Amino acid sequence: MSAEAEEVAHETVEAAVRAQLAKAFGGARGIIEAAVPTIAFTLTWITTEELRTSLIVSIALAVLLLIVRLVQRSTPQFVINSLIGIAIGAFFASRTGDAKDYFLPGILWNGAYAIGMLVSIVTRWPVVGFLIGSVTSDPVGWHKDPGIVRLCTRLTWLLMIPCVVRVAVQLPVYLFGGGDQAVAALGFAKIVMGWPLQVAALMAMVWVLGRGRTPIKPPAPA
Repeated sequence: MSAEAEEVAHETVEAAVRAQLAKAFGGARGIIEAAVPTIAFTLTWITTEELRTSLIVSIALAVLLLIVRLVQRSTPQFVINSLIGIAIGAFFASRTGDAKDYFLPGILWNGAYAIGMLVSIVTRWPVVGFLIGSVTSDPVGWHKDPGIVRLCTRLTWLLMIPCVVRVAVQLPVYLFGGGDQAVAALGFAKIVMGWPLQVAALMAMVWVLGRGRTPIKPPAPA
């Protein structure tokens, strides 16, 4: 669908953001595909205490999910994103020999993401606003309307909260935890605070979006 066609399809900011969020989250299947490799790594480590075996099982499952996507000719975007994250975590863990380091890239990523969104809010260029720009011919035109900026700022706060919560919970476990308990706790935290927390944020965003009908284009000056 062209940008012009999408702009016609979404007459309000709320409709455009809802549509873009649906694409970004990947639905229930995307949630499962993101969780399965982490569950496999955590359970295999708890059972065997073999880092190499745990990494192989995790990566193999991610590759299998990718193959299924390709065979079905459906978009592999979400599996590829997950596989990249797993590969980076595997690299960290294999370099140090500490299974905890499998989870370090995710903690760092969430911290960087939270900082980036906070900066966008402070500078009044909230990242959610660019979802509006992605369906219009003017990527930054939304910034001319103070009402849209305020709405996108609230939505960006909601999108940032899960990242902050993950870092606040997982970083102390990573820094001060040790042994199997730390790995199990980090695996459990990553699963529980991954997509479930993101879905909760999405539901809050949908609730905010459902309360208004902001025109996607700012009104023309008199």
